Amino acid sequence: MRRFTHFAALDWSGARGERQRGIALAVASGSGAPGLVRPGHIWSRGEILAWLEEVAAAGTDMLIGFDFSAAFAFADWGAYFPEWNESPAGLPALWALVERLTAADPHYEVGGFLAHAQARRHFRHARGDVGDLFEPGAGRLRVVEQHQRATRQAASVSNFNLVGAAQVGKASLAGMRLLHRLRGRIPLWPLDPVPASGPLLVEIYTSLAARAAGGMPGRSKIRDGAALDEALAALGSPPVGVRGPISDHASDALLTAAWLRAVAEDRAPWSPALLSDELARTEGWTFGII
Repeated sequence: MRRFTHFAALDWSGARGERQRGIALAVASGSGAPGLVRPGHIWSRGEILAWLEEVAAAGTDMLIGFDFSAAFAFADWGAYFPEWNESPAGLPALWALVERLTAADPHYEVGGFLAHAQARRHFRHARGDVGDLFEPGAGRLRVVEQHQRATRQAASVSNFNLVGAAQVGKASLAGMRLLHRLRGRIPLWPLDPVPASGPLLVEIYTSLAARAAGGMPGRSKIRDGAALDEALAALGSPPVGVRGPISDHASDALLTAAWLRAVAEDRAPWSPALLSDELARTEGWTFGII
């Protein structure tokens, strides 16, 4: 497999406002302990984009994991948004549509998309405010999300659900605005071929790193420095050495950067059995789900 020299993990947020305490970015390089980029800084989404653009310009051999979904379900209905004549046919066109409808939203927010008369039909917006095309129950799931639930590799939530602490729909939409801007600068697996050099983006679940380090389902969040170092040791990483409390966003990013380094040269994460060219083009895949 392709070798990387740096491994980055981005814990993301789709919340309103310029700066987000829920954003954390960590990098693991060589065999050293992972470290936070700008520790203590409260990131904006624009600053994360600028950092990624610098990585792209430098051509750094970096595997970059982002903790949001690159797409909505497509395979089940043959469309992201059935009954909408502007429903795109693939990932880049989806990102472009999201960007077009959110162009007036500041700070890479996504209110314009969710307010659109056709788009809002597909989402659960709030309790009692459910679009008429939101699939009853949990909502529509991508193939990778159905597979990870069936095999208990992870517990996914539909991106069409915008209600509750576990919802990832807004974060994914905000992330699509990021991917739209990075198109042509940093390739995304599995949509694009793995380049011989330079950076590569992959979608991740930070819970996969926690489970690989010995965490149990439902108890994947680490908020103590000693517990983080114990988990890092399970992945073969040196300790970070934080004493006392640590935010779960920071620990997620640090642990996942170390996990990416530990598994990047394994063949299995790059060749899941259910991944097809059509899924790569329309739904994408979560790195580490096999």
